[in-house]
Amino acid sequence: MAASGQYAPAPAAAKRDPRRLHNRLGCVVASLLWITATASAAPADPSPWAREIRDYAANSLDNADALSVAAVPLNGPGEPQFVNADTLMVPGSIMKVVTTFAALELLGPNYTWDTDVLTDGQLEGSTLKGNLYLRFGGDPKLTIERLWTSLGELHGMGIDTIEGNLVLDGSYFQLTPEQPVFDDKGGNPYAPFLVQPSPFLTNLNLQQFHLLADERGLRSWATPHLDSVRIDNRVIMTAPGRCPGRDALEWEPIFQDNGQVVLRISGKLPKDCRTSNYLSLLPPQQYAFELVRGLLAERGITVKGSNQLAATPEDSRRLVRTTSPDLATMVRDINKWSSNVMARQMLLSIGAEFRSDSDDRASGVRGVRNWLTKKGIDTTGLVIENGAGLSRDGRMTARQGVQLLQEAWQSPYAADLMASMPIIALDGTMARRLRNTGLVGEGRIKTGSLDNVRSIAGFTRDEHGTTWAVLAIVNNKPAWNGRAVLDRVLYTLYFRPPQGTPVSQLEQ
Repeated sequence: MAASGQYAPAPAAAKRDPRRLHNRLGCVVASLLWITATASAAPADPSPWAREIRDYAANSLDNADALSVAAVPLNGPGEPQFVNADTLMVPGSIMKVVTTFAALELLGPNYTWDTDVLTDGQLEGSTLKGNLYLRFGGDPKLTIERLWTSLGELHGMGIDTIEGNLVLDGSYFQLTPEQPVFDDKGGNPYAPFLVQPSPFLTNLNLQQFHLLADERGLRSWATPHLDSVRIDNRVIMTAPGRCPGRDALEWEPIFQDNGQVVLRISGKLPKDCRTSNYLSLLPPQQYAFELVRGLLAERGITVKGSNQLAATPEDSRRLVRTTSPDLATMVRDINKWSSNVMARQMLLSIGAEFRSDSDDRASGVRGVRNWLTKKGIDTTGLVIENGAGLSRDGRMTARQGVQLLQEAWQSPYAADLMASMPIIALDGTMARRLRNTGLVGEGRIKTGSLDNVRSIAGFTRDEHGTTWAVLAIVNNKPAWNGRAVLDRVLYTLYFRPPQGTPVSQLEQ
């Protein structure tokens, strides 16, 4: 996002008066000092741009205080803009920008998570006489594919029987029982975005339930298959027609006293259609036990013992290790698709590395706040809670957020953070926004959405090539039309930027 050549200095062949150049540089310095000063103190009289945005929001939301905006030019001319920028707002998922930027700087972009398979026993032929331990390391995205590959190595070692127990070790994280729980009020507590962080998190604790209507009838199955989850398929196949989305069907989990779950699916599905739904129906420990046993069984390995939770003995030996992709890759997954559970796991990882409390969530929050303070960002009133923004108690001002983005722009890991953000009109949570507006690809914007909350945070360009740090939050009841207000912020910032004087015109 380099500045456009429109503001490049005159060609080298042109003769320059040294005194004139000195005056020009003095103006540039004065201009930069003015930008810095105004970035830390809101103007008493809002600019025409700020008034336009404020009035548009007031008319659209019927609330003059519903919008908070801060926008600051980073590499070219422009006037910093602030609208209600010091009002504490519920930020939603743009809080992930705080967590992921902190993780990049505190843990490093090459940080990885290890998950080990160990034993305290001995091998005799094809039998492992001892327990099999799975020691988790806080991996935000320990996928079924990686587990399948790692556990398959046991088969390659010639093991087909484990006479001991299957033991899960979740001691990597220290968590108190009183963890914040988000009440979605959306009627589906099993939705993927509500999955809680856990030391035992495996495959994001999700199953994908499939329905297919073809010439054989209506078929259903789950990926991965877990023994405790059964499908009661009551869907009726109808004549070929328009294929419905998953919301047209009813997905009703029925929990039984023995730990089994029956997913009753009902509705209608036309022939030659298919649909699917992701749900989280089992506690993370039970999910991990059943997934691991199933993957071992696929490789012809039988575990004769029971399931247990315990720490791995110090004298155990490692059989297999799977290492996660690096943190920069994880940050991209978190911000592109706004993964709540991965962001929350990352906050716990910060807490585990900088442990200052018996609860790694609290340690993570404290570590991030200390990091922000060292950067000179005023954290007064800032509430991080879980690192994902999945909270109605989270708080942030637009000024705090844009100061963070200014710091990110100067960071050695700026490219990693920016690459993780959705590109306007192209991918992630911005894929369907601002199409056919001339802004395609012109910004990288993290979005946020909760009941009565809409928000954006990131980097966007104006039509002159200047990159802006921008953060805007709508808190309103309702906030559904807040998205249009936020898109208006990006649109006017691009086509009608609050323009300062171009460097080429700063002459005496």
